[in-house]
Amino acid sequence: MLDAAVASLSGSEAIGVDTEFMRERTYYAQLCLVQLGSGQHAVCVDPLALPSLDALRPLMGAPRPCKILHAARQDLEVLAPAVGTVRNVFDTQVAAALAGFPAQVGYADLVRQVLGVELHKSQTRTDWSRRPLSAAQIEYALDDVRHLPPLLEQLSQRLEQLGRSAWFAEEMAQIGDESFIVDPEQAWLRIKTFADLDADRQRLAQSLAAWRERRAMASDRPRGWILPDAALRDIVLQVPRDAGALERIRELPDGIRANSGPQILELVSAAGVPNPAAPLPQRRRPDTRQLDQVARLADLSRRIAGTLQLAPEVLATRRELEALVRGEQDGALLRGWRREAIGLELLRAL
Repeated sequence: MLDAAVASLSGSEAIGVDTEFMRERTYYAQLCLVQLGSGQHAVCVDPLALPSLDALRPLMGAPRPCKILHAARQDLEVLAPAVGTVRNVFDTQVAAALAGFPAQVGYADLVRQVLGVELHKSQTRTDWSRRPLSAAQIEYALDDVRHLPPLLEQLSQRLEQLGRSAWFAEEMAQIGDESFIVDPEQAWLRIKTFADLDADRQRLAQSLAAWRERRAMASDRPRGWILPDAALRDIVLQVPRDAGALERIRELPDGIRANSGPQILELVSAAGVPNPAAPLPQRRRPDTRQLDQVARLADLSRRIAGTLQLAPEVLATRRELEALVRGEQDGALLRGWRREAIGLELLRAL
């Protein structure tokens, strides 16, 4: 039956794609449902009833048909282990943002504003891992893909009229280049509080985060269950070297201390942080001149966004403006379509 659905959809110009999944108690998302739709023809695929989704791999990995998703990154991450790389993606949320809608516009709001269709929200709290699914649940799930093809058509027309199709193509190329394979050795970079620490503490942070990531992967449990972010941060800052010092890490749950305390202390020892560790960096006072420059650039960004009828954060986030003020010239503001739309103007203002 899945083979027949794949054969039917393969001849379409574009198909809507959506997923339902659970991940509250696991590291890896549990894929519970895959919805596929071409116009009014839509199907639900039940991963829990199938040995694999290999039959979807050729469809998802082919350059045609176009795959339409809303806020695609999370769905692509969830789909990757089951079907591999999804090629030729059209993200309706990104397209809508470039067409003048709010940057994070929701699917239901977009369908209502563009297509004039009101979607029911009765199943938003559904446990999609439970079987059997009711007729109402299946209809709700199918609605998530039925309206994606007409959204593609309408948004593509708007982007074409605004001369922003090339902008959108750049954004989609970036999504296509993303990898959803997590490198444990890079996991520490997700925690922003380590950037200003000394090299020895950064080495400890990398080691602890990599250990946590591997344990979470192996046990399929959320990384916070292995070691909460707050506890990891305090261990890096305080560098406990014995059980007594580890006891004073207030953010470390007792169960984790009892089960993993010796391993954590081994990691601290192996990191080779000098004893005593380097003093923690003093909190720097904000540079008044830089704050003024960021404020001026933010005001300019809002004015340019108003002229283009775009949400300001679509053009430039505050973090990107701060990086530009610090002299960083390799950010998104000075690449691709943003360079012409706003980047060069910001540089002139500096």
